Amino acid sequence: MPIKIPDTLPAARVLESENIFIMTEDRALHQDIRPLKIGILNLMPTKINTETQLLRLLGNTSLQVDIDLIQTASHTSKNTSSEHLLKFYKTYDDIKDERYDGFIITGAPVENMPFEAVDYWPELVKIMDWTSSHVYSTFHICWGAQAALYHHYHINKLPLPSKMFGVFEHRTLHPTHPLVRGFDEAFFAPHSRHTGVDQSKLDACSDLVTLADSGIAGPYIISNRDGRRIFVTGHSEYDRDTLAAEYFRDVEKGLPIEVPVNYFTGDDPTQAVIHRWRGHANLLFSNWLNYFVYQATPYDLSNL
Repeated sequence: MPIKIPDTLPAARVLESENIFIMTEDRALHQDIRPLKIGILNLMPTKINTETQLLRLLGNTSLQVDIDLIQTASHTSKNTSSEHLLKFYKTYDDIKDERYDGFIITGAPVENMPFEAVDYWPELVKIMDWTSSHVYSTFHICWGAQAALYHHYHINKLPLPSKMFGVFEHRTLHPTHPLVRGFDEAFFAPHSRHTGVDQSKLDACSDLVTLADSGIAGPYIISNRDGRRIFVTGHSEYDRDTLAAEYFRDVEKGLPIEVPVNYFTGDDPTQAVIHRWRGHANLLFSNWLNYFVYQATPYDLSNL
């Protein structure tokens, strides 16, 4: 089934070339079903790349999805044109009276800063509180997951001795949980972060359960008990070349950066990338959409 996005969104051309089923707004108006309403609060600096990555995963399911792209009003993006943002993005004031089946809060490259020092933190807190009453299930990614764990559960992030950078093996801890249904016992996922989450703090919170973790990268997929808050500490949505672009960017700038682990063939940056997390990423997002959004949200969103 299709994902409905504006015809002129840059992601549309990319997804069409990959045979991802997208639907024009005109055609969607003539469908006699209610699509899932999904909001994406995109905090990443390279917004077009991130929106394309997420739309690719959301569009690879049997469900019709209607997307709103959202930005913070209290932060000016330096890496995405104002024309793109004005044309395709909304702000909290635009959507505060809306209700959503699902909502995604992305990561952001601000993990070395205290949460309260981030310029849009007050606005993000307002949005996170708003999701409790206006969204059925919210999916938090990387720094977005750390921010939500801090705000909702008072679990602070921890600095890491070195950057967690690469593609790490994980294990499924609760294979019968719907969010990880169908997962292999061992699977791979990318991480790119300087901070982590203390598993003992998660264990001490009765409302949280860790569904998958890594011996190296730590807790990876966390859910609250009713599945209305999902936290993913890595970046399953990343493209094949996302970590490579980050690595070579820092090399060109002369910044200290290690070769991402388990990413290039033989850990040699002159060799090809091994894209070993695509299947897991698609299953994670389709399970979320199916079990925690489509099958759980009331038909009338005013009944949230």
